[in-house]
Amino acid sequence: MKAPPPALIVRDLALIALALFAWRLGRALQDAASAWTWPAAIATGLLIPLAGFLVHEWGHLLGALAARARVEYPPTPLAVFLFKFDVGRNDRRQFLAMANGGFAASLLFVALALALLRVRYHGDAIALALTALGVVATFVLEVPESLRVRRGGPLPTGAAFVGAPPPRY
Repeated sequence: MKAPPPALIVRDLALIALALFAWRLGRALQDAASAWTWPAAIATGLLIPLAGFLVHEWGHLLGALAARARVEYPPTPLAVFLFKFDVGRNDRRQFLAMANGGFAASLLFVALALALLRVRYHGDAIALALTALGVVATFVLEVPESLRVRRGGPLPTGAAFVGAPPPRY
């Protein structure tokens, strides 16, 4: 069980800090009726959901690490996925821990977004709409896969996974 590379930690903390900065700046610019209101709102609207995606991915990673799952980190911080789950070396319990970690992190992020974001601010409204799309995407792409594994189906394969799944007899 390897810890995540420091470059990934720094990358994601920097992006989350940038999202928070854009959020505060966007609100201040809108309150001041600045000409920069909409550019800042668009930046906020994109960066806050990106921060939510990062929180979701870190939740998956923390769930995997808590279950002592084997993961593979990307060779560069420019990768889309924080890690890849090794379906050849991990079991169903470890997969479900990884999946549930992401779901729990997303639930916390959405609760925080609903508590802090206000639709009267353009950036907040965009961020809420895109966060809602992210939740829908999670329900469409990840929840059925997790339920299938929970019911005894095979571990998934695809872009976020490495290794050959164990044979089913």
